[in-house]
Amino acid sequence: MSAPPEVAQPDIARKLAYEAGKLAKRLRHQVGQAIADFNMIEDGDKVMVCLSGGKDSYTMLDILLSLQAKAPVRFQLIAVNLDQKQPGFPEYLLPQYLTERGVPFHIIEQDTYSTVTRVIPEGKTMCSLCSRLRRGALYHWAAANGITKIALGHHRDDILGTFFLNMFYQGSLKAMPPKLRSDDGRHVVIRPLAYCKESDIADYAAHRQFPIIPCNLCGSQENLQRKAVSRMLHEWERQHPGRSETIFRALGNVAPSQLADRQLFDFAALGAREGAQRVDVHGWLAGTEGDSNR
Repeated sequence: MSAPPEVAQPDIARKLAYEAGKLAKRLRHQVGQAIADFNMIEDGDKVMVCLSGGKDSYTMLDILLSLQAKAPVRFQLIAVNLDQKQPGFPEYLLPQYLTERGVPFHIIEQDTYSTVTRVIPEGKTMCSLCSRLRRGALYHWAAANGITKIALGHHRDDILGTFFLNMFYQGSLKAMPPKLRSDDGRHVVIRPLAYCKESDIADYAAHRQFPIIPCNLCGSQENLQRKAVSRMLHEWERQHPGRSETIFRALGNVAPSQLADRQLFDFAALGAREGAQRVDVHGWLAGTEGDSNR
């Protein structure tokens, strides 16, 4: 016999609230652990939280705000959004949300959309150029406003996806590090969501009812290679739960002597006899030319 509706509904509500509380606690713990492990935020930091209006950046800001209130160090948070002048972009939405939350913010207005659509042929993906222009605008603002850390909303699944994209299509073992210095050496970029699963972030964003701005306003094609890698990871996780977590742990458990990067590990010196002459590889190879024809 099922419980009467007046009994069942409060039980369901309590269960949902309990699960939401567990999820929030898990995400706060994971973000806090990442910050501690990689020394992402220090006393006196001025952290620019890059807010796109998607679930990831909203969640990052929300978790950082909750941690800021209890942090053992003092740091500032300022939310920054780049209004790229895409048709249909709801420019009022983020200022309204951030004002209601009492979060300091700044909106950078730069028409990168016109630049991208002029340069990229119709039907081709705009994401790469758009990303470079967006990064340049954010870095420029950070340098001009005393920002010490730039926080991006990439999560664990983004890091894993980038790892496999680089391996499959670039022939390199690299991903998105949780913390890095920009190529020009002027900025430190952090990824506080590095330990967080995308599915947890999606559930958290839905529960918090963030006013999500869709990322397809430009009409650009999706990155098909990244989508394929994402499907692969999801299928692996479906068949073997926990595999993604194991692969992610491997990124922080590297054994250079067990790979083949001669710049990362000195294989030439390994087991070399003192005083022995090194082989002239080019001469050796030249001396073997034509052997297969004998």
